[in-house]
Amino acid sequence: MDYPARVAEKTTAEKAAAGETAPPPATQADKRRAAAARDETWAEVFVVSDGTGETAADTVRAAMLQFHARWRMRTFPDVRSAAQARTVIEAASKNRALVVFTVVNREAAQVLRDHGAALGVPCVDLIGPLIANIAEHLKAEPRHEPGLLHGFSDAYFKRIEAVEFAVRHDDGANMHTIHGADIVLTGVSRTSKTPLSMYLAQRGYKTGNVPLVPGVDPPRQLLEMNPKKVFGLIGDVENLSAMRRARARSMGGTPYHHYADSQTIARELDESLRLFRARGWRWIDISNRAVEENASKILELMQGFRGATA
Repeated sequence: MDYPARVAEKTTAEKAAAGETAPPPATQADKRRAAAARDETWAEVFVVSDGTGETAADTVRAAMLQFHARWRMRTFPDVRSAAQARTVIEAASKNRALVVFTVVNREAAQVLRDHGAALGVPCVDLIGPLIANIAEHLKAEPRHEPGLLHGFSDAYFKRIEAVEFAVRHDDGANMHTIHGADIVLTGVSRTSKTPLSMYLAQRGYKTGNVPLVPGVDPPRQLLEMNPKKVFGLIGDVENLSAMRRARARSMGGTPYHHYADSQTIARELDESLRLFRARGWRWIDISNRAVEENASKILELMQGFRGATA
């Protein structure tokens, strides 16, 4: 069989001898124009805060979940003066960005609104209207002190302690100190134990989690816990099977090992439910719910708002 001849790449000298000229190197202006063209397909959101910016950033992320769009977020924390606010608006104008802010300083917030309007920058005040409505409802004057939510309060240190506890007591670790938990989660593999533990810890609850392993008795320390603190997790068989297959692939194993088998998972779930009922533990079904929703269900059960299951 005849194959087409391979054409050798011409050298720069050969191209010059043949009268062929290479394109000129890109200038800085060319690079800027190319970068601007790429950026046109991305929506920019500037999050401006007089604190850490976490509250506004979380709200923006939640809102953007409603859209199939390419976007990126830049956070500007500790903006507490008119000069800082003006600088942010000018940067937003250059980037054609939407500005979302949680700034309680009246002067800085007013500059964001006024300078934004002057330069055609859309601005969303997340906290100002809420504070105004609360002030009207309470017939009280707000403090207008920045950074209160994430300041170094007792609640802040409580969250730090809870997160450290959750890290130390993840996946059945350090069972000798699990009795110090506010909440203990337990369930078979892939029932969202670790994400839920970390989320609840961020809310200030010391949370540990203990896996239920087929053929292995639950740890004695788990069985000795106050049943009001223990919450079981179950899930849909097919969802768990899909997650276990993905887990097996990531570990370099076969995705169709018995670990991911639907019948195996169904048996594990049945056994875990029998254990939950026998120990008087409440439980929730994590299927098709976000971590935040499942955490809310657990806290409702913990506070006695619901019955045995959710």
